[in-house]
Amino acid sequence: MNKKKTRILLGSPIHQKPPILRQFLDSLLRLQLDTLELDFYLIDDNEDEQSSQLLEDFKSSRENVFLQISGYRDPYIRDDTTHFWSANLVWKVANFKNMMIQRAALLDYDYLFLLDSDLLLHPLTLKHLAASGKDIISEVFWTQWQPNTILQPQVWMHDEYSQWERLPGEQLSAEEISYRFNHFLTKLKIPGIYEVGGLGACTLISRHAIDSGVSYNIIKNISYWGEDRHFCIRAAALGIPLYVDTHYPALHLYRDSDLSKVEDYIKSNAVELTVDSGDLSEPKQEPTLPDSEPIPVPLVRKRPKLTLTMIVKNESPRFLRQVLETHRKYIDEAVIINDGSTDDTAALCLDILKDIPVHIVHNVISKFSNEIELRKQQWEEVIKRDPEWILNLDGDEIFEDRFAQEIDNLLREDNVDLFCFRLYDFWTKDHYREDAYWRSHLSYRPFLLRYNKDFNYVWNELPQHCGRFPENIFEVPHQLSDLRLKHLGWSKPEYRMEKYLRYLQLDPEGQYGCKEQYLSILDQQPKLIPWVE
Repeated sequence: MNKKKTRILLGSPIHQKPPILRQFLDSLLRLQLDTLELDFYLIDDNEDEQSSQLLEDFKSSRENVFLQISGYRDPYIRDDTTHFWSANLVWKVANFKNMMIQRAALLDYDYLFLLDSDLLLHPLTLKHLAASGKDIISEVFWTQWQPNTILQPQVWMHDEYSQWERLPGEQLSAEEISYRFNHFLTKLKIPGIYEVGGLGACTLISRHAIDSGVSYNIIKNISYWGEDRHFCIRAAALGIPLYVDTHYPALHLYRDSDLSKVEDYIKSNAVELTVDSGDLSEPKQEPTLPDSEPIPVPLVRKRPKLTLTMIVKNESPRFLRQVLETHRKYIDEAVIINDGSTDDTAALCLDILKDIPVHIVHNVISKFSNEIELRKQQWEEVIKRDPEWILNLDGDEIFEDRFAQEIDNLLREDNVDLFCFRLYDFWTKDHYREDAYWRSHLSYRPFLLRYNKDFNYVWNELPQHCGRFPENIFEVPHQLSDLRLKHLGWSKPEYRMEKYLRYLQLDPEGQYGCKEQYLSILDQQPKLIPWVE
């Protein structure tokens, strides 16, 4: 008697560049099915007509493809650095995924496999996930979310993207978080199936989970970004655990440059297929890991010196007092470039930082019009002071309150030489801005660096937007921190107008930045989100 086949609907909302889409579709045709019956539900949300034609060709060559035109033509901005998602795009995609859930339920599929169109799959992926017996399970893939950062998986343990274990109410030092973070990443490099708190982009969902009520609808009392988080929270509330499989990692074509990895990925999969014998319907044996590993208690030792460096100009009437009164709680010295101030900015620095060594350099004429010259001057003055750790901030930037309690542990971290943080652009005293051009808080930037006199630092020589640190600092061991940095400089209308005029004067064509972002500074009704300390 023939065994009944497992019916799977593969769903993918597609807004994709043709070269990446072509590789994605080819990857689908390489999937090994055997006892699986696979149908496709593809939503064409493309702006590029060539991408739409690729989908039409895919549909016309087989009978198991349901292709739907979205009717939208929303721009989706992405480059070789990152992708820019607006709230409208997020919830449009959430609606597409809900439509796929509904189709899977109505047509009585055993599973729905939701897949992003920039992923390439190992041929055994779908068979293996379906054989796992899990109601919700994702195949892992690894991504550098920002250039020159570490590879991270698309799964997490709690909150928005925290990739370490934490019990309810548990207070962790920076060293403990670092240990658990590295343990989590190391574990996911071992073939196995592991329970997680969040997942997405490459997810198999059982009929039982669908019947239980999983969906991508927004949970209105949750402010987390992204439809996957709302899906995962709802699943957890319904009592459905989430899992990640790490036997057959997918390849994420996050940037155009990732296309260079395709040939090697396909070849390595082919090798695995020739040597992987036996019953492929059964998952490989998971490694035996202890339920919990003891977290070593770090030795308390004298922390390294922390040098604050800033470039200031006529900051006295703005946020400088508030900022320095906060910084003085944890810094050991300060190196300040007073770049052509005509007010009492320098005197205010000396007054607030009294009893702390302060080295101030006065530029009679401002060098800001050639920022690279100014940043190099700042750097040279700092390294004259024989620094250990360098905290490079502007006069309108201030960390959230818990930074003061956690900075000592960051400075004692032996295996990290650079910490990156999210920067939130405040548009009022208690709201930050978030839209297509104001998304700095969705990426991580370097602000805290351990100085190494034997390292050859190299600068980006752009006259504007050259960076606060040398451009090759990501060659040193670095880590993302969940501590948040508040940028207050946009928080009053008069300050925004000044910045708007300055950017248009220094970079009128957007040669060194983004002209559309410059123009958006004066938007009358920007999207603002309340800050929660």
